Amino acid sequence: MSEPELTGRPDVGGVPGVPADPLGGDTTADDLDFQPEPILPEPVRQRVITLTAAVLASVPQDELSVPLRKVAKFAPNRRARMGGPVIAAHLTADPIFRQRVSQRVVADAGDLGAAVVEGVSPAAADPVEVAALAYLARPAGWRDLLDAAEHAVRLEAESAAVGEVLQAAESRAQRAEHDRAVARVEVEKLRDELAKVHQELSGVREESRGTAKALREAQAALKKATESLAAERGRLAKNATDHDAELRRLRAKLAEAEASTSTARQDARQQRAVDEARLWLLLETIGQAAVGLRRELALDPATILPADATAELYADRPADAGPSARAQSQDDPGRLDQLLTLPKVHLIVDGYNVTKRGYPEMSLEQQRTRLITALGALAAQTRAEVTVVFDGAEKVHGLPPNPRGLRVLFSRKGETADDLVRRLVRAEPTGRPIVVVSSDREVADGVRRHGAYPMAADSLLRRVARG
Repeated sequence: MSEPELTGRPDVGGVPGVPADPLGGDTTADDLDFQPEPILPEPVRQRVITLTAAVLASVPQDELSVPLRKVAKFAPNRRARMGGPVIAAHLTADPIFRQRVSQRVVADAGDLGAAVVEGVSPAAADPVEVAALAYLARPAGWRDLLDAAEHAVRLEAESAAVGEVLQAAESRAQRAEHDRAVARVEVEKLRDELAKVHQELSGVREESRGTAKALREAQAALKKATESLAAERGRLAKNATDHDAELRRLRAKLAEAEASTSTARQDARQQRAVDEARLWLLLETIGQAAVGLRRELALDPATILPADATAELYADRPADAGPSARAQSQDDPGRLDQLLTLPKVHLIVDGYNVTKRGYPEMSLEQQRTRLITALGALAAQTRAEVTVVFDGAEKVHGLPPNPRGLRVLFSRKGETADDLVRRLVRAEPTGRPIVVVSSDREVADGVRRHGAYPMAADSLLRRVARG
């Protein structure tokens, strides 16, 4: 479908292509000069779009472009709001569309439209409506009508602004007058209240003078009572001090007596527990030793006396004959094995005496670790009670956990491992088998006097090396 052509007189003034006035007016030489589209005031622009949208549906569809056809399908109340930009663009760029619309708008405007086409602006007419009709119809002098409408709109806006300012000023003046009236009322109330306060103040002053007199009398009586109370308090304080001193002295004596009694009871309980433990251990050792001897020897009832056996032995052998077997030395691990089979035997090891003889090339930490590991295995094999003693608890670093059945002890500050070994031997009950492993001659002699079996360090080293 081709675009519709502009209707009107074919040529005016000998200039081809200039359309005729849509409302029948003559085209002058001034109209032939190109002038840019005027910038409409916003009220005029909105009114032009509203008028165009109102008559857009009456324009034939073939005389509208595609965008305008879509706008024409909108509801009347939505056409100007949603299609305003499209309508404004076509009014500016398409004179033919503007002429077709102006014909319908001017016809709908009636007498006002006819007056605008004639270039007249009625005095009682709305300047915005006149400017909108002049823009669409574009009669002679339409730009003057637009300027007059813009001037009228501006004057109306300024008048409205001035009216708002005046109204705001009047409102502020009314509020100020109201505030002054309220302030006057408040001042009157405050004056009345101030008079009442003055009257009450006079009464209070009279009461204050009477109260001051009573207060002075009460203060004099209080001072006298305070002096009497201070004297009585001094006497009571002296009595209380004497009583507290006597009570502290009695409490101190009672605390000393209780401490002495508690210490004596604790010592008695501890000593009794030690004695009972030693007695139980001795009885257990004797009982197990007797049972072991009966089981191992399996002795029949004796038929001869010991003297008879001795006589017979010396009768059968030369007088200078030696023993049939030599005694085992302290370095023999076999003797150590025999001692460890005794019931309830206690093996006490002088730790560094053994390790420095067996592993001198190692550090003390490595020596301790190796010996503790070996003694743990020995305790597991023999089920004997094993205690290993080292010098100096403050020098211990990196000690491994104690194996089951092994006791690891360190001498206290100012005490040697030899002293601790002797104390352990002295603590055991008489009759219990005790084996002490140490190559120190003084240690061996000391423990022997207390009934222990001394063994050299080499015997233990050979025994643990054998596994």
